[in-house]
Formats: sequence, C-alpha cells, structure tokens
Amino acid sequence: MSAAKTLDALRREIDQIDTEIHELIRRRTKVVETVRDLKKGQPIKIRPAREDEILYRLVAEHSGNFPKRELTRIWRELIVATLSFEGPFSVAVYGNDDDDGCRDLARDFYGSYSPMTVFPSARRVIETVQSHGATLGVLPLPRPDDKEPWWPHLVGQNEDAPRVIARLPFAGPGNGRDANAEAIVICPVDREETGRDRSWLLIEAEDQPGLTPVVAAMKKAGFSVRFKANWRDQQAGGPWLYLIEVDGFFGAQDRAVSRFVEALGSPVNRVVCLGTYGIPLSAEELAPAPEKKPAARSKRKTVAKPKRAPSSKVKSTPASRKRRS
Repeated sequence: MSAAKTLDALRREIDQIDTEIHELIRRRTKVVETVRDLKKGQPIKIRPAREDEILYRLVAEHSGNFPKRELTRIWRELIVATLSFEGPFSVAVYGNDDDDGCRDLARDFYGSYSPMTVFPSARRVIETVQSHGATLGVLPLPRPDDKEPWWPHLVGQNEDAPRVIARLPFAGPGNGRDANAEAIVICPVDREETGRDRSWLLIEAEDQPGLTPVVAAMKKAGFSVRFKANWRDQQAGGPWLYLIEVDGFFGAQDRAVSRFVEALGSPVNRVVCLGTYGIPLSAEELAPAPEKKPAARSKRKTVAKPKRAPSSKVKSTPASRKRRS
C-alpha cells in the first residue's frame, strides 16, 4: 500500500508538471503571435540562425538523463508549429522511389505535420522555392563526382534566388532508411551570423584554372576549405564553376575574397556566396550530460584572533579600527 501511494503521488506530480509545461507552451505561443504581428508584410518569416542559436543554447545548458536529441526534436516541433500560423509554411523535397533520405531528414527537422511535396528532380525543387510555391527546399548533399550537380542552379541575380540556410541532420541521424543521408536546405532569405557557421562560395571563370590551384588560392587567402567541386556544362559550354565550402561567415564582398582572386592569378568572372549554414551539433555535444549538482558551500575556517600582549598600551585609532574590521 505504501508503494502504491508513492506511485500515485509521483503520477500526480507528473500531471502537475505536464500542466505547467502546457501553460508555458500557451504563453510562448502568445509571444510568437506578437512577433508575427511585428513581422507583418514580410513574405518569409523564418530566421534560420535564430532557430539554430536556440538549439545551441538549450543543448549547452542541458543536464540530466533526458536525451539531447529528443530535446532538440521537441523544440523543432515547437518552432515549426508556430511558423505555421506566422504565415504559409511548406517544404519542397527531392526524392524518388529509391531515395527517401531527404524526405526523412525534412520530416525530422521541419515537423511531422508540415506540408511537404516530393519532386523527382532537384531543379524542380529549386524552381518551386524560387517561385514561392514552397517556403524552403531540401536537396541531397553535393558530392564531388556528381555528373549533373544541382548547385549551379542556385546562381542568380535577383532577390528571389534561393540560398543555402541549413545542413541536415542537425542533431545526429534519425531513424530513416538511410542513416547516412545528408541534405542541404535552401530558402530565399539571408542568415545572420551565429559564430559557428560555414559558407558556400561559387567561383565562375571562363578558363579552367583547375580545382587544385583554386583550393590552394583559397587557403592562401585565409579560408579553411571543407568541401570542393567543379563543373562545366559540356553540351552548352560556358564558364567553369567551382563550389568551395569554407569555415566561417563570408559574403562575396569580404576582403578575403579579394585576396583569393589575387592569389589565384587567373581571370575570375565573379565570386558568389550561395549561402551559409549553422554547423550541426556534434556527437560530443549530443552525448549524455552529467547531472549538475548544486555547488557546495565552502566552509569558512575559523581563524583564532591573536591575543594582545598585556603590556600593550596602544590606543585604538580610526585607521586601526578600520584595519581590524
């Protein structure tokens, strides 16, 4: 009977905590509604850098036995659920009968109930996002040996050109069929800097300077290169395109880009920033965090006051009183 009473008491405590969590969700929603009103008139209301910073902070502050991956999933559902009433929100996803990797990653990061449309070609995804048929698009991570890469289609001159805003998975692999699937998210919005970013730079050149000289010039200019690929439309001809992923938050107008052009020594038509993303959480960051124990109070040691010599006749002055105090 005693154990049953204890279980009943614990269950009542859990019910009370659930009620408090629910109330906090309602409070959070009201604040988001105020934010929505302030953003009125903006066609796209998502702030990918802000979303990443929320997860960075929560994971860094977390402790205890509750898994961090599930913690991030809860907050992703919260974030996306509120996006749905800030304005239209939908996702265009690349996929086919043999490849559900992007679809699984999109569901994990952008919510179980967000409207998603699957397209059999990456170009259709990009066109859908550019025409505002979807808020954002999810595409497979580029590979150096792609015969027809999708990233050249991101090169655009207008404000509606989609840009890279995220890399998935953000909080470790999910339970999709392909545990090794990785993807890039595109959207026609600019990101803010988070302090842990990577940038995609595209170099366009008429001649073929070669991938090795391009990477060497990037490193000489101070860039830390993470990924590299090049491509040229063999049928239509045209310029050579080089995709370089680098550590840090960079734009096409950064002084480092000018240093790269100088270091390359070959004519360059232009350098375009295709976007930036927040670096996903690492396995170390997602590892279980030990329970934080309250800091123990330091015990003050009692220091014995020195005894006065009986013969001391020194009078107490304000200064001496101050020193003793």
